[in-house]
This record gives sequence, structure tokens and C-alpha cells, in this order.
Amino acid sequence: MQHKKLTVLLGIIGLIIGFTSLNACATKHIEATNTYHSFIEKMVTKHQFNRDELTALLNDAKLQPSIIKAMSSPAEKRLEWHSYRKIFLKPDRINGGVKFWQEHRDLLQQASEKYGVPAEIIIAIIGVETRYGGNTGSYKVLDALMTLGFHFPKRAQFFKRELEQFLLLCREEGLNPREPKGSYAGAMGQAQFIASSYRAYAVDGDGDNKRDLWTSHADIIHSIANYFARHGWSNSPLITQQTAVSGDAYKTLLSSSLKPVDSLQTLKNNGVSTPPELALDTTVKLLELQQSDHVEHWLSFHNFYVITRYNHSHLYAMAVYQLSQEIKHGAQLAAD
Repeated sequence: MQHKKLTVLLGIIGLIIGFTSLNACATKHIEATNTYHSFIEKMVTKHQFNRDELTALLNDAKLQPSIIKAMSSPAEKRLEWHSYRKIFLKPDRINGGVKFWQEHRDLLQQASEKYGVPAEIIIAIIGVETRYGGNTGSYKVLDALMTLGFHFPKRAQFFKRELEQFLLLCREEGLNPREPKGSYAGAMGQAQFIASSYRAYAVDGDGDNKRDLWTSHADIIHSIANYFARHGWSNSPLITQQTAVSGDAYKTLLSSSLKPVDSLQTLKNNGVSTPPELALDTTVKLLELQQSDHVEHWLSFHNFYVITRYNHSHLYAMAVYQLSQEIKHGAQLAAD
């Protein structure tokens, strides 16, 4: 008898849980639907899109669960430096950068002189982002932005804004929004610009009245250089350099912030070795990177911070920097 009562009780609890789950799913579906219609209304009233055409377009977009999975676990957050570095500091990516420099030397020189950004940094960005155009992404940008804008609550507002920017970009550049492909986050072309960056920083480098970040190397190279220049790239050769520490006081200077705010004097006072040729009021950021069997410490300067504006990760910026130096060295050897 007791067993029968327990079975009935468990059944009732199961039904309650089931109804609760269904109710939660229904609530989420209603919220997503309401947000979807609000987005369409905004695009119609604010930007004069045709309601029927826009509705049909967005209805064509497909939810991609793999995008949500990828967004939930980016490499920059789950890998230590020694594992992250191995992805990008490979012979084929270094040699590819040297070849890219040889093939586009004139364009790189023009962009470097115009914007003040070293050629090796421009090349390394393309190498890290897309292996010099070898992998610009396989997801439809429309699918990616719809998935993240309406089914990834953590960053939904950001990606709805990017969807808005993408639709405006397609209208401005004469693109069919059903066609562009990019990364799981909606980044496009060899430069991997998200839509807002594409609209704000992409430039027409070849003078054909289009901004093509997929196939025009002039547009790609000039756009990346312009991006860095607009984010404050300075003429200083300082980007980052390795250092040494002693004691434990330096640990108080480690933080998740990417911006250099401490002076070299402050670092020196806390047991960090500082370059004797630099003024002690120079602002820096102390980085700690985990190798497989030891820890490295680096001084990062203003231009290193500018690289993190491309991807807000010190691992990303360090990969770009170290790849750029290997490419530069390889190009010099090839020239000699």
C-alpha cells in the first residue's frame, strides 16, 4: 500500500515538473516571438524596411544550435596560453604570412604608410582570423545573427544590434542578406569584421566604390589598417616584451583588465624587471601567461591594447603579435 502511494506521489510530482517545464518553454517561445516582432517593427519604422519582405527574409533564417554551443565556450576562455599558442604559431601559418607579404607587398606598404600600422600586424590579423582567406566561415550570417539575437539571452541585445547593422550593410553595399557567410558569431570576410565594424571601419581600398572584405585584398588590407588607426594605434614600436619578476608583490598588479594603467615605476616597486631605456612613467599592463611547465610574464603597451580591440583577449593579441614577428623574420630571410 505504501509503495502504491509513493508511486502515485512520484507520478504527480513528475506531472508537475513536466507542466512547469512546458510552461517555461512556452514562456521563452512567447518572449522570443514578441522580441522578433518588435525587431521587425523597429526596422520598418526606424529604417523604412518593407515589412513583408523583411518578415519573409527573417523567416528563412535557421536556428543553429551549434552556434550557441560555440559561443558558450570560446577558445580564449577555455585554453591556457601554451595550448592557444599552438593553434596559430605553426609553420604553415607563418609561411602563409610570408607568402601573403610577397604577393601583396605594394598594397601593404601603401596601407602601412597611410595608417601607420606595420605590415606584419595587418598580415597576422588575416592569418589568425582566416588563414589568409582559407577559412572565412561556413555559417550564413543571417542564421548566426538570428540564432544569437533571439536564442542566446546572455548576449541577445548585442546580436540584435548586429543583425540591424547587417541588414543596413546589405542594403548599402547591394548584398543579398541570404548569401554572405561568416563565423559562428557573424564575422565576415578575410578581416572577419562584424557588421557594425564593417559599416564603421571598412574602406574602399581599390577605388571600385565597393567595400569587399572577401576578395579585394586592397579593401581587406586598408580596412584592417584603418580599424587599428581609428582605435588609436601609435607610431611607437612598443607592443609587448617579456620580463621577469621576483617575490610575490607583483601579483597585486595582475587583473582581468586589458588596458595599461600602471607605470613602469609601480611595476619596478613590486618586483618586476623594467626596461632601462624606457621612462618610468610609461604606462603598461603586466601579463601572466601559462606555458606547459612554467609561467611567463610580459609587459604590454598601448598598441597591444589596440590589438585587443579586435578581439577582447590578451591571448588573441599575443598570438597576433608573436605570429607577426615570425612572419616579419621569415620575410626578411626570404628577401635576403
